[in-house]
Parts: sequence; structure tokens; C-alpha cells
Amino acid sequence: MNETKKPKDNYLDNHFIHKSNWLRAAVLGANDGILSTASLAIGVAAASDTRDPIVLATIAGLVAGALSMAAGEYVSVSSQTDIENADIEREKDELKEMPEIELQRLAEIYEKRGLKKETALTVAKELSEIDALAAHIRDELGINEISQAKPMQAAFASGAVFTVGGLLPLIVVLLLPLKSMEYSLYGFALFFLIILGVLAAKTGGSSVRRAIIRITFWGTVAMGLTAFVGYLFGVNI
Repeated sequence: MNETKKPKDNYLDNHFIHKSNWLRAAVLGANDGILSTASLAIGVAAASDTRDPIVLATIAGLVAGALSMAAGEYVSVSSQTDIENADIEREKDELKEMPEIELQRLAEIYEKRGLKKETALTVAKELSEIDALAAHIRDELGINEISQAKPMQAAFASGAVFTVGGLLPLIVVLLLPLKSMEYSLYGFALFFLIILGVLAAKTGGSSVRRAIIRITFWGTVAMGLTAFVGYLFGVNI
């Protein structure tokens, strides 16, 4: 007799959406670290005949970029947290002042999702008896563990992965010959970006081909324009 396979206890982990928060921050930070640092290095390399200014500019761009990325992410996510907390406090007050109306709102939400009116009301009542605030936070406000803002986590992740991404062009600047440095930076940066795009696509369950095309196109545009500016204003530092 064939036994029916039981679902694994951690089946939720198989859904890619549960990786969206950290994956977004990691991909954005690493991509920005590679692209912005490499672009800056390419621009300076196009205007310089010596290595020192390129190294200095790359390190400065790496440090400034990582701090800026972390600070920007912290401020952005903190603002989202403030909004979420304000909505939760408002929901607490509404549950105290008009519990029947709030119960009806919850039932209407479940009804819109496909439940019959009587069933929706029953579900709303049962969930409210367990934890009314949690039910409203999840189903009325749409805040859950996946979407909930975490400022410090987002800031650290963005700053750390930016640093990792930015170190790759710096290694190229330090180790490869000065001659044709712009082309070396472009080639390696594109290689790093493609690897990042493939990893992100595999982790997120999206199209690898689309990720490679997208990251190659925009990476080429960014580094190409920066190199053009460097050649345009080249002063042979």
C-alpha cells in the first residue's frame, strides 16, 4: 500500500517569498557595491596614468558607499516601522472603542477573500477570541513576519553586502596591470555582476536568463557612461 506523504513541518520555507526581504537587501547592496565602486574606479582610471589615485578613489567610494547604503536603508526602514507602529496603536484604540465594528471589518475581509458571509463572521469571531489585535494586524493592516520592517537588520545587511561587493573591484585595482585598467575593471565587474544575478535568480526562483540580461545591460550602461566622463575630463592625474 502506498503511503501518503505527509507535508514537511517546514514546508513554508520552500516558498521563495519568505526569502524576499533579505534577498532584496543582499542583492541590492552587493550589486550597488560592485557597480558603483567599479564605475568610480573606471572613471578615475580613464583620467589617470598612475595607480594611487584609482586605489584612493576606490577605497573612498567603498567606505562612503557602504555607510551611505546602511544609513539610507536604516532611515527608510525606520520610517516604515514608524508607520506600522502608528497603525498598530490606532488599531488598538479602535478595538477598545468599537469592537463590534472592527469585528465586522474583519469578517468583510474574509468574505472578500471568498468565504461565505456566515463563515467569514464565524472565522472573525474565533480569531478575535484568540487574539483580536494579531488578527487585525495580519489581515487588516497586512503586516506579518515576512513584510515587517526591521531597520537594524536591513541596515547591517545592506552595508555588509555593499562592502563585500565593493571589495571585488578594489582587488582588481590592486592586483591587475595599470594598462587597460578600465577594460579589466569592466570585464571583472560584469563577471561578478553576472554571478550575483545568477545566484539571486536561483535563490529567488526567477529566470536566470532575464537576470543576466538585465544586470549586463544596466551594468554596461553605468560603467560605460562613467568611463566616458573620465575620458572627457581626463587630466592625467
